[in-house]
Amino acid sequence: MIEVEDLRKTFHVSRRRSGFGGALRGLVSREGREVQAVDGISFSVAAGEMVGYVGPNGAGKSTTIKMLTGILVPSSGKVSVAGLVPWERRRELAGKIGAVFGQRTQLWWDLPLIESLTLLQHVYDVPAARFNENLRYFREVLELDDFLDTPVRQLSLGQRMRGDLVAALLHDPPILYLDEPTIGLDVIARARIREVLHDINRERGVTVLLTTHDMADITRLCRRMMIIDRGKLLYDGSVEAIRERFGAERTLVVDLDESEAVDGQLCVPGTTDVRRDGPRHWLRFRRDQITAAQVIPALTARYRIRDLTLEEPEIEGIVRRIYEEGMGSRG
Repeated sequence: MIEVEDLRKTFHVSRRRSGFGGALRGLVSREGREVQAVDGISFSVAAGEMVGYVGPNGAGKSTTIKMLTGILVPSSGKVSVAGLVPWERRRELAGKIGAVFGQRTQLWWDLPLIESLTLLQHVYDVPAARFNENLRYFREVLELDDFLDTPVRQLSLGQRMRGDLVAALLHDPPILYLDEPTIGLDVIARARIREVLHDINRERGVTVLLTTHDMADITRLCRRMMIIDRGKLLYDGSVEAIRERFGAERTLVVDLDESEAVDGQLCVPGTTDVRRDGPRHWLRFRRDQITAAQVIPALTARYRIRDLTLEEPEIEGIVRRIYEEGMGSRG
């Protein structure tokens, strides 16, 4: 469904340099440098796959997505999406893809959400019966009814993101690009969006390429992930393999009950109390030595607990270790 071969994108970045002396004082000279945003990456995504495309800020994720949609033209390399070259046949490709960009919206700012969706029905020439069926499904699973008649500018971030997801899927595209779709959302909004993504991938066979900083999005939705940093593809393989190799350490954040008095560190076999802030403790353990299902009962047997949160390794830390240590290292 998506084929990428030796893809590159170079930007020329201008910068201002001042500090001339004598008669030229006060004048400004413009200099520039070349930035290799995407540096020779190759990959393919089969129909029906859901793939995580991750990396730190500035890694090249969004630039890649923009080339796959035809918004940007590569400096070199080959791309085929649904059999089309995106920047050459952008209008035809638009009917085959959906896209959600977390920081931007494709909805009309001053119109109620339902009117934006109706306009998009006509833009994509979606038959009325199919539009109504899709809208009924999304109204139910994303709980849209409370804000369908609200102007987009008045929606919360979570409501707007749900609206943007519907807008991207109304025309039944076989390919969906998601660029940070859960950024800034609360737990409930994230859960709703993940549920829809899971359903459209499993039940409708939509091919999904997901860029995100949230490792939880990847682990809950994707079996495969690609890691990019400084424009280069560092890893392409299973999510479980990368977690085992570079994300062995997990952290259990423990909030003790206010009535629990603990002097010093918590003592739970297989864990290390690495940090403390009042009644909150951070217990670190290795997934290859003990599981959370073993740690939690041992913890609750010794202490009165108010709340627990399990933290997975941050993707930035995993990428940093891969970049510094290479793929032969183990976490």
